[in-house]
Amino acid sequence: MTEVAFHFGAPDRLGYTCRLLRKATATGARLQVRATAETRIALDAALWNLAPTDFISHCDAMAPDTVRSRSAVVLMDAGAPVQPDFPILVNLADDVPQGFEHLQRVIEIVSTDEQDRNLARQRWRYYTEREYAITRHDLKSREEG
Repeated sequence: MTEVAFHFGAPDRLGYTCRLLRKATATGARLQVRATAETRIALDAALWNLAPTDFISHCDAMAPDTVRSRSAVVLMDAGAPVQPDFPILVNLADDVPQGFEHLQRVIEIVSTDEQDRNLARQRWRYYTEREYAITRHDLKSREEG
């Protein structure tokens, strides 16, 4: 069954996403990030602005297969189908990704914004109603500790 994790309280959602992607790709993981066009563009820029030693190979989901096969991260539109060859999905969109159950893991990154938190609660309910076990990571308590 797909693992689902919520990372709550990210004060800088894009910065946190970049750190998470850097850490995951360092282990050889391949990830897809699902987001609105505006967020995808901002994340792409943030990834290009990482230090050269922290570079993460990434591309758009519509890139040719040769480019996608060499990328550790694929950035995809919120409405696009999930990519089974990238087994970990980072969801920055407002809804539950269609087809997520075919993936190894879904990571929901939730900011401190109240609207974002309310939408995350709806996604949490969706997963729990379908009996997915959820791992909760409270980022705010990590900062305080």
